[in-house]
Amino acid sequence: MEAHGDTAEEEKDEEEEEEDGVRVTAQLLKATTGEFALESILLLKLRGRGIVHLGCLGDCSNLEWLDLSGNSIVHLGPLAALKSLAVLNLARNRVANLEPLASCPNLQSLNVAGNLLRSLQQLRCLAGLRRLENLRLRDPAARLENPLCAAPAYRAGLVEMFPQLKAVDGERVSGRGSELYQLCRDLDSSLGRGAGGSGGSEPPGAAQPWVDAAFWEPRPSRRSSIMDEAYRQFGEVVQECRELSRRADDTIAHAERALGGRSDPSSYVF
Repeated sequence: MEAHGDTAEEEKDEEEEEEDGVRVTAQLLKATTGEFALESILLLKLRGRGIVHLGCLGDCSNLEWLDLSGNSIVHLGPLAALKSLAVLNLARNRVANLEPLASCPNLQSLNVAGNLLRSLQQLRCLAGLRRLENLRLRDPAARLENPLCAAPAYRAGLVEMFPQLKAVDGERVSGRGSELYQLCRDLDSSLGRGAGGSGGSEPPGAAQPWVDAAFWEPRPSRRSSIMDEAYRQFGEVVQECRELSRRADDTIAHAERALGGRSDPSSYVF
């Protein structure tokens, strides 16, 4: 009975704080984004606004990127309507229930570092989010974590619960959700089999070059027969042009001499 009384008292305190804190309104959203219609908002940053209640945030039906970090948010109910939401930052809030996020099928990246999540069971509601690849519960640089991070094996539990995860707490997952890890493991196995073929008793020989030693040496340029023929024909054309020019000069000189021996042209009658 005493525990139930404490829970009821905590919920009452939270409701009172919600009444005193900032509530998300259409006016707040339009003033922040400059959009006239809430459906037009695709990216929204409401960091450190003292927000307690999410209000009409669910009306931003096309929202894809949302930053609510550094507030005092407890309840996430309005976020269940955000079907297009892909990136959500809830760091440094007071969230202990993530169930509304189970209705966000496109969620890919979720940051809930610095909240009140006490056990992995509180995350099981997100198991249906097949696109969730990046999950952060702890941020050492910002000194943020959840109570469940005190368990030494919580990361392994997350990987088991969400096999599609590629990053946990900002670090690459070395488990089933990491294609890079699988690729490296397969490569190591392949190299191991190659070394085992020689019995493993002898060290590997020196690496052999992929190409001949003289492959990268510059080679002397050679003119092809086609180029040689082109040069020959070009020389012949130049020679013909010079001959034509010489003949033209001779003809012009002969004409000038012939005209120089005539009398005044004005005496001719036409």
